Amino acid sequence: MTPEAALLRVIHCLDRAHEKGFKAKAFGRALDVVRTTPADEIEARVQNDTLQELDGIGKSTAAVIADAIEGRESTYLRKIEAESTVAITPEGQVYRDALRGDCHLHSTWSDGGAPVEAMAATAMAIGHEYMVQTDHSARLTIAHGLNEERLSEQLDQIADLNAAITEAGHDFRVLSGMEVDILVDGSLDLSDDMLERLDVVVASVHSKLRMDKAQMTERMLLAVASPHVDILGHCTGRMIGKRPPSDFDADYVFAACAQFNTAVEINCRPERLDPPRELIDLAIEYGCWFSIDSDAHATGQLEWQPLGCDRAAERNVPIDRIINTLPVDDLLAWTRQSAAA
Repeated sequence: MTPEAALLRVIHCLDRAHEKGFKAKAFGRALDVVRTTPADEIEARVQNDTLQELDGIGKSTAAVIADAIEGRESTYLRKIEAESTVAITPEGQVYRDALRGDCHLHSTWSDGGAPVEAMAATAMAIGHEYMVQTDHSARLTIAHGLNEERLSEQLDQIADLNAAITEAGHDFRVLSGMEVDILVDGSLDLSDDMLERLDVVVASVHSKLRMDKAQMTERMLLAVASPHVDILGHCTGRMIGKRPPSDFDADYVFAACAQFNTAVEINCRPERLDPPRELIDLAIEYGCWFSIDSDAHATGQLEWQPLGCDRAAERNVPIDRIINTLPVDDLLAWTRQSAAA
């Protein structure tokens, strides 16, 4: 393992553990130093024990780099691997084994921490057959959302990446998508022409989360009924312990999801775990489709799906109603059927 690979793996594990503080920043700085310093200088400094003289290299990061250079197993990496593993129940594992992909994740194109190529490599490594690249739309400026010009550029990059993946002999596809903002009036933050170019569309509310119940319900209904929307993302918008769920008529919204074949997302982010249990139960009663998605903003977070799988198992979500258990061609056929509903 090279020093760069070792540091990347530590960062992956820190992301998996949802560590966003000093440790994550320290290893990120060390990675930058390794990438911008000649390899022979790094090796010489390891031999001379002067690695920490480089600005951005501390005791822990130096130890990981030295272990990689000298071919030793990294004690630090072994420890963080063990501590950051995402637990799953036997019942949840049944759901996780059924999943073939992830329909909601972000990259450095918007507010993610890794490029599309790294997210795809990780998705392949954990056994996915596909992933849907769903960066934010332009309305969410705080997340550096994509306007139509940037989205077109991303679609070209995804096409090139898929060609390279196929050429390398991998049976994996990156599907095009976007997490499109549901605007206050229920319209979508992307033109119909661009929406039609996407394989999968996740629609989410990110603003005015405290609006009147009747207005929020109408806002969500209009989005759910759109022929372009495939998945209703993190429907309550809650942040556990920080932001309460938005107020809407879940009976109307889930009835519409069932009518228009719009899947209800089971969002796996530990600070979301959205919808709450009682709303999952209600969506089951209405016969909704579901999608168990990581909403990953970094490679390690792609391993958060067990959190949603445990929740789905606990509430007895029918596995045959989860769209990302479908093979890729069947998923695409489902989205076309959803558009025609």
